[in-house]
Amino acid sequence: MLKNPFLNKSFDPNLKWFIGVFNVYDREQKLGTELEKYNPNKKADREELIKNYALDLSYLSYRHKYALIKSLECSLNDKNYNFQSLFEISDDETASWPRAEWYELENPRAFLHEIYLLAQFFWKDDLQKASLEDQSTW
Repeated sequence: MLKNPFLNKSFDPNLKWFIGVFNVYDREQKLGTELEKYNPNKKADREELIKNYALDLSYLSYRHKYALIKSLECSLNDKNYNFQSLFEISDDETASWPRAEWYELENPRAFLHEIYLLAQFFWKDDLQKASLEDQSTW
């Protein structure tokens, strides 16, 4: 069983692993200031955000990355998947986004699709390595 890198339980390849890095709650001064210059609705800004933050998951193994990409792929293939729900923050959560645009992205599916495409490039070696293994043994 693939374990969560921080907890002694199984790994849940939830798509929030990709966007949780943009949560600036209690980090407004540093991370919030860095991220507020980017508009996630602009393609060039979105690409920078994904390359520099969403895919910078060095604390995850190649197996975790593979599991995340497979989960993302499955979600992208589901025409009814509500990608906007990933960006919704309830009143009882200790979370916040760096800019107002994050709360209602113009196209949250496109944002996650771009993560998928860029991960195929930047994580190519990790994904290839994991694909050659028997995932049932993890």
